[in-house]
Amino acid sequence: MKQYQSSNVFALTLICASGCFFSASVSAATTSTTDVASNIATVKATNPSNFARSQEPLYFSFYDLGLAADDSKAKFLVAQQDGNILPSQLIDTNNDSKPDTLLVAPDFAPAQSQTFTIVSDASIKMPALKKQTQSEISIKEGGQWKGKVYENFTHFKNVQKFTPPPQYTDHSYYIRYEGPGIESDKVGYRVYLDWRNGFDIFGKKTNEMVLQDVGQKDYEAYHHDAPWGQDVLKVGKTLGTGGYGFWNGQSVDLVSKVKTWDASIVENGALYSAFNIKYNQWQVNNQVVDLSSTIAMNAGSRLAHTRLTMTLPKAIAAETKTHPKLLLTEQVPNIAIGVVKHKDTKLILGNETVSGGAWTYAASWGKQSLSGADDYLGMAVIFKRGDRSQQTEDAGSYVTVMKNLNAGLEYYFVAVWDKEPNGIKTEAEFKAYLDQEVERLTKKTRIQLKTNISDSEKKKPLDAAEALAWSKRLADSDMARNTFTFGYGTWDEVRDRKTKFDYDMSGLHIMALQELNKVSPDSRYSNAAEAVTGSFISDEGEIYTFKPELYSIDLTNPGRVLINLETSTHQERYRKSVDYLREQLRKHPRTKEGAFWHRITYPHQLWLDGVYMGIPFLVQYANTYETGSVQRASFKEAIHEFEISRKRLRDPKNGLYFHAWDESKSAIWANKKTGLASQYWARGSGWLAMAMVDTLDYLPESEPKLRKKMIAMINEFAESIVRYQDPETGTWWQILDKPNAIGNYRESTATAMYSYFLSKAINKGYIPESYKPYAEKAFNGLVNEFISVHHDGKISMNMQCQVAGLGFGRDGSYDYYMTEPIVTDDPKGNGPFILAGIETYKMLKK
Repeated sequence: MKQYQSSNVFALTLICASGCFFSASVSAATTSTTDVASNIATVKATNPSNFARSQEPLYFSFYDLGLAADDSKAKFLVAQQDGNILPSQLIDTNNDSKPDTLLVAPDFAPAQSQTFTIVSDASIKMPALKKQTQSEISIKEGGQWKGKVYENFTHFKNVQKFTPPPQYTDHSYYIRYEGPGIESDKVGYRVYLDWRNGFDIFGKKTNEMVLQDVGQKDYEAYHHDAPWGQDVLKVGKTLGTGGYGFWNGQSVDLVSKVKTWDASIVENGALYSAFNIKYNQWQVNNQVVDLSSTIAMNAGSRLAHTRLTMTLPKAIAAETKTHPKLLLTEQVPNIAIGVVKHKDTKLILGNETVSGGAWTYAASWGKQSLSGADDYLGMAVIFKRGDRSQQTEDAGSYVTVMKNLNAGLEYYFVAVWDKEPNGIKTEAEFKAYLDQEVERLTKKTRIQLKTNISDSEKKKPLDAAEALAWSKRLADSDMARNTFTFGYGTWDEVRDRKTKFDYDMSGLHIMALQELNKVSPDSRYSNAAEAVTGSFISDEGEIYTFKPELYSIDLTNPGRVLINLETSTHQERYRKSVDYLREQLRKHPRTKEGAFWHRITYPHQLWLDGVYMGIPFLVQYANTYETGSVQRASFKEAIHEFEISRKRLRDPKNGLYFHAWDESKSAIWANKKTGLASQYWARGSGWLAMAMVDTLDYLPESEPKLRKKMIAMINEFAESIVRYQDPETGTWWQILDKPNAIGNYRESTATAMYSYFLSKAINKGYIPESYKPYAEKAFNGLVNEFISVHHDGKISMNMQCQVAGLGFGRDGSYDYYMTEPIVTDDPKGNGPFILAGIETYKMLKK
């Protein structure tokens, strides 16, 4: 890694979003001999789109960089590329008045990859960046209150924090332009800090900062045309541009009935600015809640990022016995967002058929500018499609009703005015702009982060002890973070929702801990099964949250944990629960050839995922509880599922498996001739791989013909999958056969599954020892490419596809798989990683 030489003096040329150029110099500051530049991380960032991204905001938390928030190195973080300093800013993302994240904003050509380093160097004197964002709250001083009006002031004063006095209301003429304001070089917004909670737009004719001059003369001036622009929106008693409230079933209740408003400037920087409003004791839906809203803008962007968090007032929170988020989502079941509905405007909706994790929008377009001229103005709210429950309207607003699934919400609002420099002039241009913005949000820049602290802890050569140590370390990190939040009646901190009896949290994650306990006994690992999965089982054997009418094969998977609990504790409730799951499988709908449907809502469909979810449980149950002809029938039924999967899903041309098959050929994603999905999704085949080796654990030697079929299938699969292992890193790509396609990335959950499959198959003697180099390379790649080490000793697993399925907005195209969120520390990845480490430990211990 190239380190910056602090004695150098060189010129920087920084490019601003509007195409202007300016230069600044960076020179060595006078420092003590103890100031030493430290390498912190190397970043490879890739644009996953076929269009350029200007000033793309990339966020690197101190925690992910391996730094504590109070580490002195964090104060001097710099991003360097080819001897130049990239535009960057230290920012506060959690509103505690302390920087916690480094923001870097490079420009990307279409599909471009860039590499840069992050260093800490106190000797660098950072260049002054052109200011492209601003946030402020400005109040009058030198006057006095007369009733509700502030009179005879001498000047305005910008303040960091402000709570309006009790007499303050609309038209008190006390806060400059009536509330906090925020702008980028593209557009400005303001929020009325009173009962109206109006969201307004300052249309700009310049790319310079203007808020500091707005409203200095009087409150009427900015409603008229000026060289900088003007207030371009009539808000009234509506949501304005991107406001929020509560949908009461007929109209929006604005955030009006509030005890006090606390406003604060969170950031006021060149590249990023933000302000926060805390609405204390909002009376809504016959409840009283506190609402916090943080609104942020980035340089070069019109989008205002809005994060809402709802909490219970302290007095109420102290009395409740229920998890506060559970109570809040019941008390205030939605958050309404939207834009004002002016006469002769048109509602424009974004793509309605994208996946739930993809972003879309609801927008208006028309001659709705307050200027009185024939100006066109466009406004939109941008949100994740799956977060919306309803699109509607009331007398004043186009309303997007959002689910309050997590007692909060994240969305964006945006406005465009045709008088902007190079402004958007037509509805078609506006829609094209919005479509590009939602792609930027949906297809996040692909980031490969290699930190110095992580690299220093990965220097040991891979051996048995090292493999097991990594498994234990991730398991211990998960135990400290969130494992015990997966139990019944609590809040799932990973998915930010009410907990459910599910295949990954209650199943895969806990199974991995059970297996780890076998090779490295620890009461924390063994106790997790009862604390989490066992908590969903009543004394009568009822499975809480289980919905039998769904016939979801996914919900069978935790039954493996329950079998283990029953055999170790002999509790009758566990036996009743596993008997119930087995009986549910007997009633489960199937294809004509006998393969289980994935779910009643996915009729006639066989998915690779489902083979793992149902078949190992079926075989384990039969091995544990059944005998004679009943047992044999179960074993044959299980292996038949693999046979159908191979027949219907395997591509004989390359040995890879398509994600799914629809017997009816009617699903939107299905090939109308074959019924097959179009892509070889890596984790889909990973589920199949784990299912094969796990099934053999419970298929006894007394079934030689069935075992022979499975071992042949395992060898065939192993031969195919290693051909698609990335030769450089030992990992696998999200779409297996398209490593060079735009947006594709090396995916960690599938890599963990293949690592587990190969090492376990070697350990069991299913495949030859000649596969050992592939297995070793897989686990090495898993650690080197995807594990990050934090300053507190915990580790995380990155680059995990959060979820991928078919139907309900998921069309199975290559582009679809690129749109699903990429996350960190999901049980679907961490569980297989722990299992892979265990099997690698066994393989290398021989």
